[in-house]
Amino acid sequence: MKPEFKKKSIRSYVVRAGRMTEGQRTAFEKYWPIFGLSLQDGPLNADRAFGRTAPRVLEIGFGMGDSLLKMLQQEADKDFLGIEVHPPGVGRLINNAGKQALSNLRVYLADAIDVLDDCIPVESLDRVQIYFPDPWHKKKHNKRRLIQDDFVSKLRTHIKPGGVLHLATDWEPYAEHMLEVMGAASGFENVAGAGNFSPRPDYRPVTKFEQRGERLGHGVWDLLYRKGV
Repeated sequence: MKPEFKKKSIRSYVVRAGRMTEGQRTAFEKYWPIFGLSLQDGPLNADRAFGRTAPRVLEIGFGMGDSLLKMLQQEADKDFLGIEVHPPGVGRLINNAGKQALSNLRVYLADAIDVLDDCIPVESLDRVQIYFPDPWHKKKHNKRRLIQDDFVSKLRTHIKPGGVLHLATDWEPYAEHMLEVMGAASGFENVAGAGNFSPRPDYRPVTKFEQRGERLGHGVWDLLYRKGV
């Protein structure tokens, strides 16, 4: 299964040729027909895809999917859409979700902007979460950062009034950049008050990577913004 994306001038990620395990390859054969969604399917009818009406959460860039898997388990009352461009992570997530017979997950192996433009209806999401996106440390690469004015504006059109955009990063300069971008974004209110970071909500699991960083004294910054009604 190859990621689907259109040509764009600037991307916020690099598609790495990660090696898939036998289990991950088998997962695509066995579980992609259950969990997989395609850009070619066009606009998503989530009620039909999940077989029910429920609050909808979109995670962009779920990596290897460990924290998203925990949320599927902990928030069974919600349906989760995941977007990721790296096949090994997608394979791992759908393999674990399939083995546990979880039904509240659907996944796109595609570029997030393409999915938002072609598949996600306006004002259909209760929460959008983007955790630990690539910070693109070098100044000359800052333009590749996912959290930019235009992208945030695009996200806003897909979030329901009263819905939440949740960002998290372990790179302080990127946290400050996020705070600046979101502070200037129209239609959002900082849940913690203007210019403030938020405590980590209970629903966001602490990853092993994050635990290791905390032991080394590294910080993590959460930002929560609510879309105006």
